[in-house]
Amino acid sequence: MGLNVRYSPLEWIQSLKRFRWHTRDGSDDFDFFVRRMTPAPVIASSAAAYESTVVRSGDIIKTTIVIDLAGLKSTATNKDIIGDTGVSHIGQITAAVNGTIFKGQMGCMEVPVTGDDDIDLYSADEGTGAYDADGSGLTETVLVTAGGAHAIGTVKPFTALPVANEYLYLVTGDTTGGTYSAGIIYIEMWGYVA
Repeated sequence: MGLNVRYSPLEWIQSLKRFRWHTRDGSDDFDFFVRRMTPAPVIASSAAAYESTVVRSGDIIKTTIVIDLAGLKSTATNKDIIGDTGVSHIGQITAAVNGTIFKGQMGCMEVPVTGDDDIDLYSADEGTGAYDADGSGLTETVLVTAGGAHAIGTVKPFTALPVANEYLYLVTGDTTGGTYSAGIIYIEMWGYVA
């Protein structure tokens, strides 16, 4: 009888940080490693949790970002950037860290409440997009249009892909303003070594 252990994406990321990876022969030729994404400081300090991991196995790189929205804010204007006062990107894609992205998706682990529950995902050339600014005013690409409220288990595939050096933003898809009291969103991206 085997042991069946299941982790939520947030628990999985936290568990990876505790492991030390070794090769069987002790060499340095081990093609599996873990890195992290870096959000704007206001996201790191205002969100109830921001966890990320970037794992390379062979020539495939998987990036996972998990955000507990509690403490962040949405405005009552469609397409405004979600965050808190100041620059509010949730990380930058780089070829060296994330590879060339070939697939992505955004999902919901806990329903967003007291803020906009229709959350879209954009990438943009600029890393200066601030909370309450029009996300479509950036040099942007719409990666995910939720098209309605997120629900637990909802997974939306990327309809476009971010390219190297672009920043990621959560953007309102509707017109509900407020400070989130709950809501966990995750983003997964797969890339190949550039």
